[in-house]
Amino acid sequence: MTEIAKGVHWVGVTDWGIRRFHGHELSVHRGTTYNAFLIKDEKTVLVDTVWGPHADEFLGKLRQLVDPASIDYVVVNHCEPDHSGSLPALMRLCPKATLIVSRGGATSVPGHYHESWPMKTVKTGDRLSIGTRELVFVEATMLHWPDTMFTYVTGANVLMSNDAFGQHYATAFRFNDLVDEEELYEEALKYYANILTPYSDRVLKKIDELVAMNLKIEMIATSHGVLWRKDPLQIVTKYREWATQKPEPRATVIYGTMWNATEHMAKSISEGLGEAGIESKVFNAAISDTNDMMVEIFRSRLIVLGSCTYNNGVLPSVTKTLEELRGLRFKNKIGAAFGSYGWSGESVKLLEEHFEACQIPVAKEGLRVKWQPAQADLDQCRAYGRDLGALVKA
Repeated sequence: MTEIAKGVHWVGVTDWGIRRFHGHELSVHRGTTYNAFLIKDEKTVLVDTVWGPHADEFLGKLRQLVDPASIDYVVVNHCEPDHSGSLPALMRLCPKATLIVSRGGATSVPGHYHESWPMKTVKTGDRLSIGTRELVFVEATMLHWPDTMFTYVTGANVLMSNDAFGQHYATAFRFNDLVDEEELYEEALKYYANILTPYSDRVLKKIDELVAMNLKIEMIATSHGVLWRKDPLQIVTKYREWATQKPEPRATVIYGTMWNATEHMAKSISEGLGEAGIESKVFNAAISDTNDMMVEIFRSRLIVLGSCTYNNGVLPSVTKTLEELRGLRFKNKIGAAFGSYGWSGESVKLLEEHFEACQIPVAKEGLRVKWQPAQADLDQCRAYGRDLGALVKA
């Protein structure tokens, strides 16, 4: 356990071994943590729990600090099971505890656990006295669930922000100034790009709302990863920047291929982008991590997608990329499509239609090559890349 501020203790769990999250849909190369916090004042308060498989470790840490039966309040900032999964085991030990939930949480908690636990609903600006301190609640609807809220601890000046400002990042340390900053920001950006991008407009509004509340924030205690104690508002500044979705003048090239024809095209297009002075990264969708590709797309002005035609469509490996692209609702992008074919050749048109459905303008008519590309075809691919590079600069 770590005392993160006077009377405020981290009682979470570090999950070193996990590599897939959200039902195996999200990669977490550096593991994660499930952060929960115990506040000891005249009242004893627990803010969040941990994922159910780690309940025994969590309860063991809690018992070293307090008898669970003495807990007065359990704040559920967000009911997703990685935060609330240990609630059933905890509440069996807390006969007098009242759950504190947002208006959204008043439906999500019973919806998940079908228990009649005592519950108090709060909204933005509500305060709860726990003795010498108060808890101040801030609803954060759809960041990234309807029930999400933040809890601010007066006196300690700690904002417990749940999923906002977090990272899937397992370390032996609890604070941002003790870890590798480059790794930390890689994971923070990956978290934002893959989870919070669709809610960017809400992120900007919530940051403005927090600023207007004039809360003195000396630490941001997230629910995953390390806590921000050194210049804690640096991550808020980054979120404001990321939420504007202003891309860098670079490109991401993603392709699916069966017999390397489309792969040869992808590499030549990337060479042409480089000749135009535009940095690009190239990914084979079948073997690349989808979430890592989404980070590169988030950063890029230009998305170039390619696939050979397969069953009158695109390869299944590319289909997942298309679904992520649709779901994350990226802004301020332009797109282009390419592909090889043997007889029907629909893939390029389908990729362009997907861009249009995602409200990503097609920057240049797609490029098709029949069978394996000859040298003249590869030269045309490089020229295509140069043209796209000029559009990125423009």
